[in-house]
Amino acid sequence: MLTTGIKGCLKATVTNEKTAKALGSGELNVFGTPAMIALIEETAWRSVSEHLEDGMGTVGTNLNIAHLAPTPVGMEVTCETTLTQIDRRKLVFDVIVKDEKGEIGRGTHERFIVDNAKFQAKANEKA
Repeated sequence: MLTTGIKGCLKATVTNEKTAKALGSGELNVFGTPAMIALIEETAWRSVSEHLEDGMGTVGTNLNIAHLAPTPVGMEVTCETTLTQIDRRKLVFDVIVKDEKGEIGRGTHERFIVDNAKFQAKANEKA
């Protein structure tokens, strides 16, 4: 059962493939914002997936994230999410991302609960 307060936590090591330079979001070999966003989304969906009915999932719909500090290749980052609001199918998470030296990102992330098969079918109709 979904309730507010559900927490998620994932860790990742910054690799060359996760840098701003590799992801096309900048020229530097630091943890890229697209990689941070992907980590946030994964942390959030994984935190609630076991609480959903069979066949249901979530899709990301909104991000309001500040990337506050750089993280070099080789350093570990940790993403923590907390489900703070449930409005029918809309889920809102507070997000904090840290590296080994402190906070590097903060904000909110919204996801919607969907029927996975119906959602995929709707997307496939566009092909």
